[in-house]
Amino acid sequence: MKGEKIEFTDFNFKLAIIEELMYIKELIQPKFDIFEFVDSYKEREIDVEKEGYKAIPEAIEYFKELKIDKKFATEITQIYQDGGNDIYMNITPYWDGEDDSFNIEVYDDIKHFPNLKKMTLFSNDPKVYENLKLQGIDAVPL
Repeated sequence: MKGEKIEFTDFNFKLAIIEELMYIKELIQPKFDIFEFVDSYKEREIDVEKEGYKAIPEAIEYFKELKIDKKFATEITQIYQDGGNDIYMNITPYWDGEDDSFNIEVYDDIKHFPNLKKMTLFSNDPKVYENLKLQGIDAVPL
């Protein structure tokens, strides 16, 4: 990556951004596909059918290492967290969405995204929504 990278505080916030930039807007290429990834992964055999009910560690590591250029920051106008998002299906292919695995815990990363105005989130904490509203973001629970 040539430009400056965004340093994230919250990994789940980063995943929500990757969903927008890689899977929705297609600005980050190539799109990560867990099945293509395991076919080419040489360090060990990953059995998606057996392991896909929990986060696949190598997929998590891929996204942790993925650098996001600051030039994309202004492209983010909304975040929509949903259990069926591609990002989550490529980390935990058979995730049922019934736990808080991908809940954003810290919202400090908002500072990187000046055009972020709308968020749909997994969180059920009313304080999260109050704080986001104070920052000019229309946020609602899923």
